[in-house]
Amino acid sequence: MRIPPDDQLLYKVMTVENLLRSVTNNYLHFNRVDSYLDFPHADENDGRQLPKDQPLNAAATFQKAPDFSAADYYDQCRSRTYACCLSVENSPYIWENYANGSEKGKACVVFEFGKLRAMLNSALNPEGAVLLYEGNPCRQIFSVNYGLVNYVPWGTHRTNKEYLSNPILYTYLKDGDRFREEQELRISLSAVGIGHFALKDGSLIEFPSSLQLGFDFRNAIASAAIREILLTPEADSSFLKDELSKLRIEPAPPSEKK
Repeated sequence: MRIPPDDQLLYKVMTVENLLRSVTNNYLHFNRVDSYLDFPHADENDGRQLPKDQPLNAAATFQKAPDFSAADYYDQCRSRTYACCLSVENSPYIWENYANGSEKGKACVVFEFGKLRAMLNSALNPEGAVLLYEGNPCRQIFSVNYGLVNYVPWGTHRTNKEYLSNPILYTYLKDGDRFREEQELRISLSAVGIGHFALKDGSLIEFPSSLQLGFDFRNAIASAAIREILLTPEADSSFLKDELSKLRIEPAPPSEKK
């Protein structure tokens, strides 16, 4: 993984409504990487094994499961991997392409990478974290990774010339021709491994298309893990301020986007 310095600022553009929903319910939103299909410029190949890798992956099978190939394993891992996407650049591209269609306008939460990572690592510590699945408390099964996305020539790039790739690698590769302007820093949650995850009663866990990771916005603002909130000129800043005040959150006055 390529990791930025701790003081790297990260930019996440959201609708004002989604920002308030996240703050009110104390969560960061993660999408399953194979479910990015419902908005313009979505990456239908997000997390998918590369086309040039697929034939060798499909030919490699497991000794104790000859009908299960490495390609099947990568597909399974993809269906259990979630991502929260931010950018290392406050660029016109992210403002133009994300959080469209809001009545209240767009906001951009500016995080400081090192402090954000420390908060999330603490929240995901298996010794104290609990996964809730349909109201059932479960062992925390997700591993967390942080890294800058690598932009590659999607149709010709290959990663498995010598060795089969770590499945997490595919979560951090994107088509450079289509997505380089995103300049993405990605936080991923993955439940890798062969087989299934089950509850005590034997019922299998199904992985939804998105999940909510507990995140205390008030503490993030107080600790400067959240540095500021930027708004588009047309965003309803009074509405945002009033709603945050109801939650007893008083961030610095929102700035207009750079």
